[in-house]
Amino acid sequence: MLTHAPSHGPEDRLISVATLSLFRFATPASRLWVIAQMALARPRRLWSGARFVKLCGSGTGVGFTPRPNWSVWAIFAVWPDEARAREHIAAHPVITRWRAHAAESWTVFLAPFSARGSWAGVNPLTDTTDPQAHHGPIAALTRATVKPQHAPAFWKRVPDISARIGADPNVLFKIGIGEVPLLHQITFSIWPDAARMAEFARHMGPHAAAMQAARDNGWFAEELYARFHVLGTQGKWNGADPLAGAWDTERHAA
Repeated sequence: MLTHAPSHGPEDRLISVATLSLFRFATPASRLWVIAQMALARPRRLWSGARFVKLCGSGTGVGFTPRPNWSVWAIFAVWPDEARAREHIAAHPVITRWRAHAAESWTVFLAPFSARGSWAGVNPLTDTTDPQAHHGPIAALTRATVKPQHAPAFWKRVPDISARIGADPNVLFKIGIGEVPLLHQITFSIWPDAARMAEFARHMGPHAAAMQAARDNGWFAEELYARFHVLGTQGKWNGADPLAGAWDTERHAA
């Protein structure tokens, strides 16, 4: 199943598009298989069509915890444009193998409109679109490398943040993923629109306090903050598309 927002003209196809693909592995054998893939599928030569790729695990619960979830794994990638992003998600050898072994999978297509900081020494999202170019859901991604000596203090703050995000009725989807447990962490959330995401941020006491503490005490060795227009989705998660109905009838197509 493919859900997408409306096309806004050929110029949008020239903007790089990121994808977050989630995979759920239901059996012990498939979980062992994907753990091996974290090494076998990592070489850059396997990803010649992508500008940037990271393979990630996830946390338990809604994901914002230090305990690994051995069932859920992710691939974050940046592609030259939306057409090639959709092409590779459908047919890329690594992604199709992961999909074949998974009980279910879901991909969200993302057009970055704001990105600052770095990830593995680079900002992979410098090619951004107009913040007003699209209507509909907005995604937020925060990625940080936590300095080992500050990991206990960082993770002490996370439960309060997770509880606040999980309790907010406006959040459409949320997950925590990461490349290295405890040290390389990514929070990803999707909101109905920019206004409701901003409203949550204004009242996010634990999050604001944690970020101020991180800056004051130098907890992070590296940070990336990115915002995206959600262009569409493919597949199912927990048996359904989490963003089904997120676009109104006029703007929603399948």
